[in-house]
Amino acid sequence: MQSTVSAIDPDRLLKGTTTVGLVCKDGVVLATERRATAGNFISNKATQKLFKIDQNIGITIAGLVGDAQVLVRYLKAEVALYRLRRNAPLSAEGAATLLANILSGNRYYPYYAWMILGGTDPKGGHIFSVDPAGGSIEDRFVSVGSGSPFAYGIVEEGYSRDMSTSDGIDLALRGLTAAMRRDNASGDGYLVNVISAKEYRELADDEINKRLKALKIPLPPPLP
Repeated sequence: MQSTVSAIDPDRLLKGTTTVGLVCKDGVVLATERRATAGNFISNKATQKLFKIDQNIGITIAGLVGDAQVLVRYLKAEVALYRLRRNAPLSAEGAATLLANILSGNRYYPYYAWMILGGTDPKGGHIFSVDPAGGSIEDRFVSVGSGSPFAYGIVEEGYSRDMSTSDGIDLALRGLTAAMRRDNASGDGYLVNVISAKEYRELADDEINKRLKALKIPLPPPLP
């Protein structure tokens, strides 16, 4: 994920990160690593790339930090207004469509951000890949960013429609780890959120580290 650059190169900006989203039988898993880069420089090692939008919706971000953060704030506000007006949550599909419309409406001054939107509703769990031009594609699992080919190599092999969110967390961690080993724009830790019909849960570092140990994955170095 890019923080700042002197000249905007869309292809470069949209590749500097690794994010993963999975639909499981009992909910949705969203996961990212934590590195932000400016060209070849690591500008931050504790970047927030995973955000709660509502009790039933979360989002990962890749691309230009400022643009992605603006879109998160925009989407949060619109989803909150919908809940206030309708006294009911917006569906994941509705949120993905809203985000796609925002991006599509700014094609001539685009937001350089590619997002994975995940959530649950009465129909079950959903994952959408939402690109900078406003394309929204639903899938069972998605990875975005420069490390995504490495993550896909793990996730596609290990994914099952019948897997639980607990198994999905482990698979996402394995996919992110593969990306972090080969992609210099990805690294420095993990963020994982789980969304089910009952709750939105943000995994603590202690729980993530416990899972990493069980998977025999080296723990990320502590931040100074």
